[in-house]
Amino acid sequence: MKLSSKSYRDWLLVAFFIVVTGALYFLPTGFEKNKDNDAVRCSGTVVSVDNGNIQNLGMIRAGEQAVTLKVLDGPFKGQEFTGNNQLLGQLDRDKIFQQGDKVYVILTLDASGKVIYVNPQAHYRLGLELFLLGLFTTLLLLFGGLTGFKALLSFVFTGMTMWKVLVPLLLKGMDPVWLALSVVALLCAGIIFLVAGINRTGLTAFLGAFLGVVSSCALGVYFTNKFHVHGAVMPFAETLLYSGYGHLNLTRIFMAGVFLASSGAVMDLAMDVASAMSEVVHKKPGISRVEAVWSGIRVGRAVVGTMTTTLLLAYSGGYMTLLMAFMAQGIPLDSTFNFIYVAAEVLKTLVGSFGLVTVAPFTAIVGGMLLVGSEKKKNGSSILTLGPR
Repeated sequence: MKLSSKSYRDWLLVAFFIVVTGALYFLPTGFEKNKDNDAVRCSGTVVSVDNGNIQNLGMIRAGEQAVTLKVLDGPFKGQEFTGNNQLLGQLDRDKIFQQGDKVYVILTLDASGKVIYVNPQAHYRLGLELFLLGLFTTLLLLFGGLTGFKALLSFVFTGMTMWKVLVPLLLKGMDPVWLALSVVALLCAGIIFLVAGINRTGLTAFLGAFLGVVSSCALGVYFTNKFHVHGAVMPFAETLLYSGYGHLNLTRIFMAGVFLASSGAVMDLAMDVASAMSEVVHKKPGISRVEAVWSGIRVGRAVVGTMTTTLLLAYSGGYMTLLMAFMAQGIPLDSTFNFIYVAAEVLKTLVGSFGLVTVAPFTAIVGGMLLVGSEKKKNGSSILTLGPR
């Protein structure tokens, strides 16, 4: 069976992203040297615990728990060790083990390779994470077929790009805003062209999405300064500074996070508008550019309402206990929204929503220029060689 030129381009693009994603997986970040060479990471099963040295202070527990465990894998598989589970009196960090629990263990070795310290670091969750990932992959492939495979590939490509490119370069001191903007442009191009194909529809969605991201970026930079929000509001920001990275500009990292967080929704909306416009132009080749643009805007209006609500729920969900604490203490609403942590979330929500509102007209205008008239050029020559749809 001979492949059409469109199918050939799609498969070539899929192969390209498989290779690039594989290359990113093996790409060194430059921080591998920070790993402990005198430590072995493995899983183990709790054989017994001793809670005699734990002090119960209301809801808080302090002291240490003696944990005897049996190693399940690695060079010390089958051996039993006893380690100490230090309790710091912090509910978000402390954990209590029980007999039969599966734990993630770090074994510290001396120069001769003998275990000198056993740290039962946390409950073992990697197996469940892999199970959920496998379940997600299976359902995506069964439901989406080839499109689902492309979506999965874009998902993995995005994760690899974030971990192997964005995070290491941020740690090395590159400007966070320009770096994040470049990474978002790369991800927009990769994800949209991988799913939509290299054609006018994909180019329309890419340009519309990127223009929306640029709008969010400009607003995020401007209003972060006006809000007097600094990067210390982000989780583990101070931990990062105290780990030897005091040279990092946390506020610029926060600015980058503002538009980075909403870029996925922006891409989604741009793809919706571009696909709808492509279908309209295909069904009505004689449509004018103005009519096509208004069709795209009407589609954007129908989608943008739920998209902005999605951002609101996503951001507020992460700070639900903070809002509950303010209400429980009877703090007035104006004081609540003036608090820096709440103001930071308001900033991210509104700036991200602004990007969503602008991406629809941007995509509609670009689509009016690129898509209208393309049906008439199917059998003729065209300056743009991306294919009609």
